[in-house]
Amino acid sequence: MKLTFVSNYINHHQIPLADRLYEELGENYCFIQTMPMEGERVAMGWGTDIGKIPYAKCFYEEEELCRRIIWESDIVIFGGVEDETYIEERLRAGKPVIRYSERIYREGQWKAVSPKGLRKKYHDHIRYRNAPVYLLCAGAYVASDFALIGAYPNKKYCFGYFPAFKEQDIEELMKKKRERRERTGKVRLLFAARFLSLKHPEYPVHLAEALKAEGISFELYMIGDGEEKNALLSEIRKKDLENEVRFLGFLSPEKVREEMEEADIFLFTSDYREGWGAVVNESMNSGCALIAGHGIGAAPYLLKDGENGYVYRTGDEEEFIRMGKKLASDRNMTEAFGRASYRHIEQEWNEKTAAGRLLGLCRGILSGKITPPSSGPCSIAPVISPRKGYLYIKNQNGAKACR
Repeated sequence: MKLTFVSNYINHHQIPLADRLYEELGENYCFIQTMPMEGERVAMGWGTDIGKIPYAKCFYEEEELCRRIIWESDIVIFGGVEDETYIEERLRAGKPVIRYSERIYREGQWKAVSPKGLRKKYHDHIRYRNAPVYLLCAGAYVASDFALIGAYPNKKYCFGYFPAFKEQDIEELMKKKRERRERTGKVRLLFAARFLSLKHPEYPVHLAEALKAEGISFELYMIGDGEEKNALLSEIRKKDLENEVRFLGFLSPEKVREEMEEADIFLFTSDYREGWGAVVNESMNSGCALIAGHGIGAAPYLLKDGENGYVYRTGDEEEFIRMGKKLASDRNMTEAFGRASYRHIEQEWNEKTAAGRLLGLCRGILSGKITPPSSGPCSIAPVISPRKGYLYIKNQNGAKACR
């Protein structure tokens, strides 16, 4: 089987899965990058030397070769590129294509009624509802967005992003975190994201204020930078939190992982505009307990409320702070959640499992006999409305909700 992945660019969130596919298929696997990475992403440490990746090619450097590879492949996975011309010839010929997509209505599903938008969606998606075109849902609300327009009926599968899984002794990792807490006398909270409005970096600062008022001993590390930083610094000075909150700036992916392995609780406060959130995978792999909003794409797939973290209703800052105070004051619960986080990534949501299941899906498409797993990557994607995602998570996981 010859498999090709076409996307805007390759980064550290995609390389682990791509490496696994290359291990399985060898020269029959290719990743085609369609554009150079933006400078902002490179500055964040996302850059990679594509010339050192044996299976990667750049469309903008070898267009004729890349077009031939796309045409001759048994299956093409197409994601992160709005320009349909890369795969239009395959689609017209009825050759199998798997789309890999985040949400198309992350600004609000009301946009599905836009006539102009629907024309574009018909051209790109709806007209292929009965063709051999399938959908990998990179986020739990993707299936709902596409169900609104009637695209890919019974052909939508759970997927996401798969940063490198780091195998480690979870008990040793918990011991390391415990020894740090005993040495400092503080529970450590971590936030890692660009300081943008959609990421809500003000939530961790407000939680810090509440923890200090409660007399809970803590430290909050914030990784990142962005347009909201000055406002955050001003609020920290105003609330007298300089001794509790530390800004680390942008760090390399490796350094971010190191900070996660030191942290007890990871805070992920993005709203519905967060398509997936690969830091969820990474922090869980690092044994962190999580507090996250239900609106992020990874939440319904990765988080088990009351088992590996707490999920608050997106936009409900009071619930977020209540959960933060409860978790920061209960060291045993924090450790239990951290262990469960690690195990969930180890057992199912990792690049090895994802690659194996993706290849199984591809072979099933080619043979006409698709047998999806019951859960995890490449299982049938449930149609979860973003408005009902909070209750879905609570009910689906038999949640021990924080009240």
